[in-house]
Order: sequence, then C-alpha cells, then structure tokens
Amino acid sequence: MNTELYKFHKAIKSLIEINDEEWDYYSSELKVKNYKKKEILLKPEKICKNIFYINKVLLRIFFIDKGGAESTFYFSQENDFAVDYESFLNNTPSNYTIEAMEDTRVVQMPYNMVVDGYKKLRYGEKLGRLLAEKYFIIFSKKIQNIYTKTPYERYKLMNKQFPKINQRVPQHYIASYLNISSVHLSRLINKKI
Repeated sequence: MNTELYKFHKAIKSLIEINDEEWDYYSSELKVKNYKKKEILLKPEKICKNIFYINKVLLRIFFIDKGGAESTFYFSQENDFAVDYESFLNNTPSNYTIEAMEDTRVVQMPYNMVVDGYKKLRYGEKLGRLLAEKYFIIFSKKIQNIYTKTPYERYKLMNKQFPKINQRVPQHYIASYLNISSVHLSRLINKKI
C-alpha cells in the first residue's frame, strides 16, 4: 500500500472499524492526485464531487464576497479532510474555492464511493455522520469565534490550531481568515503579548 493510501487508511480506522475485505473494496475507488502550489481543487459554481484527504501540506478554503474580495474561511492541513460538504451532499454548485497552498498530493474520495460506503461498510453511515459532524463543528466554531473572541484571541487560537501558519501562507490570507485587515494583523504580530 502506498504512503498516501496508508495514511488515509489510518485516518479512516481512527473514525470507524474497517476490516481488510471492506478496505480492499472501499479503497478501489480512491484516487491519489497531485496538485501544484496555487492550483485549484474546487472552483466556485462547480459541484464538489470529492472529499479530499490531505497527506501533507495545507489547503485553503475561501469564497469571494460581494465586493469581489477573497475571504478565507478555513485552512485544512496534514492528515485532515477538505470538502464543501453542502455542495458535496446536495450535488449543488459550490460557493467555495479550495486551493493548494503548496505542492501536494491528496487522496480523493468520490461522492459515489461515500454513498456506496453507507451500504457496503458495516460502519459506513457512522463514517458519513462523523465527517458531517466535523464540518458542523468547524462552521460553529468559526461563527462563535468571530462573535465572541477578540482578534488577538482568534490569532492565538489560529496559531495553536495551525502551527507555523505564518511561515506557510501570505499574511493577507491569515488576515481574511481572522476577519481583520492586514494592517490589524501586523499590529497583532508585532504586539507579541
């Protein structure tokens, strides 16, 4: 089993029990794909047809606001999943863009594989539920943090959640993730409280 599939297998096993026979069947639908830095994995108005498992590197999930500015919603990092779950589940056009922040390899789980897994895996429905719960929690925390945390508190939480993010992505992406201006972010970085 190649490294990417091994890590993905380990990630799935951390969520559900899956025996060798189920894994052999399930993994036959997986695709490993390379993306270059700044390459787009999902474009707005396109239907999200895959859940992406990130072996190494960082993906940025963002949308374009009414003023035409990019607003970073989330960073998905190593050993994590990335998806526009609403588009994926409802087969509707996405509002988000998913972009590689560095050269990367991802494991793609196509929609039909996930739906088929509900029926063919003993714990396939549990896997779907856990992934949905994960994205619900991401959305909930993002909204709560914007309304209940100061920019500096959000900055500290971001650094804890995404170690060394400041060295990996441009500051204007970080500022938009924190919902502050680049000037405000510079002040927070220089504050070093």
